[in-house]
Amino acid sequence: MEGPIIYELIGDYQDKIILDLGCEDASFGKELLDQGVGSYTGIEGSKQMADSANRNIIGENGRIQHGTMESYSYPNNEFDIVTSRFAFHYVSNINELFDNVYKTLKHKGKFIFSVQHPLTTSSFISKDTGDKRGNWIVDDYFIEGERREPWIEQTVVKYHRSIEQYFKSLTLSGFTIVDLREGAPKREHFSSQEEFERRQRIPVVLIFSCIK
Repeated sequence: MEGPIIYELIGDYQDKIILDLGCEDASFGKELLDQGVGSYTGIEGSKQMADSANRNIIGENGRIQHGTMESYSYPNNEFDIVTSRFAFHYVSNINELFDNVYKTLKHKGKFIFSVQHPLTTSSFISKDTGDKRGNWIVDDYFIEGERREPWIEQTVVKYHRSIEQYFKSLTLSGFTIVDLREGAPKREHFSSQEEFERRQRIPVVLIFSCIK
């Protein structure tokens, strides 16, 4: 659901200079490089993922920096496009991050990112296990801040924000929001009718498209 929307919102990326925040193994970066972007820079906080990302784009016009997106030294007016996919809900200070992204984009540069939909992060009553959800609790929506959730025998810390807070933070940083998507499922993207019907129940992704 998320991937096709990201590509649609990015639009023309031929020869563009792209920054990808929270790039994981740079599979997305590899796709972009294979399809003609000018250069790709990925920022990844996990050493294991950063190593995998470097292997993924070896020989390509890209580079991976191991470090957090909060600690990255954002150069002024450097990038045509900044992207991030399912990473910002792990960042505590989103206002500072958006300010840095605005600074590092060129004039009229694009900022496209996805996060876990706030309806799925709102409740303090998290899942008991990391298993696939069949039901969702929507509660505590306007109480922003830290949430904890089990994931592969660990506890993951996420930061819940309302859609309104994302909107206000982006506009305060200077961005113009040109599109917003919630990942409405399309049947052709699913091999399973059961999974398609499950994904029609609640939005799991929130995607913003902005310009400087």
